[in-house]
Amino acid sequence: MSTTDAPKKPRETDDVPVPATLRKSLKNRHIQLIALGGAIGTGLFYGSSESIALAGPSILLAYLIGGFAIFMIVRALSEMSVEDPKAGAFSYYATRYWSKRAGFISGWNYWFNYILVSMVELAVVGSFVNYWFPAIPTWVSAAVFLVLITAANLLGVSKFGEFEFWFAIIKIVAVIAMIIGGLAVIIFALPTASGIKASFANWFTVGGGFFPNGLMGHTDNGWTGLLMALVVVMFSFGGTELIGITAGETEDPKTTIPRATNDIIWRILVFYIGALGVIMAVVPWNTIDGKSSPFVQIFDSVGIHAAAGILNFVCLTAVMSVYNSGLYANSRMLYSLAKQGNAPAYLGKLNSKGVPVAGVLTSAVITAIAVVVVFVWPEFAFNYLMSIATIAGIINWTMIMFTEMKFRKAVEAGGAPEDSNLAGKSGQEALDAIHFKLPFAKVTPWVVLVFLALVVVLMCFSASYRIAVIAGIIWLAILFVAYQITQAKK
Repeated sequence: MSTTDAPKKPRETDDVPVPATLRKSLKNRHIQLIALGGAIGTGLFYGSSESIALAGPSILLAYLIGGFAIFMIVRALSEMSVEDPKAGAFSYYATRYWSKRAGFISGWNYWFNYILVSMVELAVVGSFVNYWFPAIPTWVSAAVFLVLITAANLLGVSKFGEFEFWFAIIKIVAVIAMIIGGLAVIIFALPTASGIKASFANWFTVGGGFFPNGLMGHTDNGWTGLLMALVVVMFSFGGTELIGITAGETEDPKTTIPRATNDIIWRILVFYIGALGVIMAVVPWNTIDGKSSPFVQIFDSVGIHAAAGILNFVCLTAVMSVYNSGLYANSRMLYSLAKQGNAPAYLGKLNSKGVPVAGVLTSAVITAIAVVVVFVWPEFAFNYLMSIATIAGIINWTMIMFTEMKFRKAVEAGGAPEDSNLAGKSGQEALDAIHFKLPFAKVTPWVVLVFLALVVVLMCFSASYRIAVIAGIIWLAILFVAYQITQAKK
């Protein structure tokens, strides 16, 4: 898509009408925990094994680099959300400040991405339930949780916020407990199963040191190293952009959104770098093989074998949290797409509680069908459909950065939202008046875009991710064609 296909003048607000009928019921504590919960999931509890195997202790640098990039992406989105808090966030902004085509592609890409993510989460929920109740069929577990979470989303946005608040609390407590437990092992020099004394010095002395596989290298198992780990790391941060989706239903977006966004950086430091740093100080990184979670291994290494059961509960919570957030985000995205004229009008209707019921139920039904596909053709689903979900995240982040640049051009031209403090201003005066500015806004978007392009190139070196790049190109082509077809019918 060309970044120059937008009209020279910013689109009028009436072109993208979003009625102020959504309930602004999400409080500061909800937004804080939603943002935090979005960055903590099964990717940290289980997926971190893959990234550690690729880079060893240098994975800490990979999370720091990737965390900086995702922080700037969310800052760019939040800059727009604070000035123009609307449901659908980046799809709405892409439509208003870029073009209707951009809004269509951005919105449907994000919706389908979360459908696929929800599909996989619900497909694996049965494995966690079977840990305690092996006789329950996995499809029954998936059906029960789908119905329960869907029902919770129909109760109103405040109830969604409350559910997500407690889901996030459980995940946070689990990570903090692991960090404290690991530090206790290090400080009191408790014996470990490996026989190697727990120490932060193990980052530099065990299994080849801090950079055991260098920046990038090739082995019999494929490409490894710090750069290849960036591919895995970036996908761990999927969901952090949920902050922008909540802006249209937040009590005080000018205060809450900036606070939640700025807190992302220390969350990354504590919950990713802190947790994995402690794990690799207690458990030698080259013994983390992915057969069990690193979080289980750290407790098993000192004889606390109940950790597996505890982590199973935490992961079950994480799965419910992902589907809860995904269903919320998708229903609001469909609502926004309908208001833009990029989706059927029935999806833009709200019930008496301010919930886009049609969007919730439509997303739930499509997710249910997708889950059936997983159970019938598991190999096809995980190998191909999830590849699209993988690349869809990068497409989404890329469009956020381009849209932010379009937003600034519109503000500079005097096209700021009428209900913002930028109204009536233009030129540098308008840019200076932006409440929550993206740092170094003239260069930051381009730095992030180059970084995302690097990640896509690195994906091509991995057989398991190469298919995602191909799928992404096909997926974008499908969205372009779909847009043209929908416009031709009007």
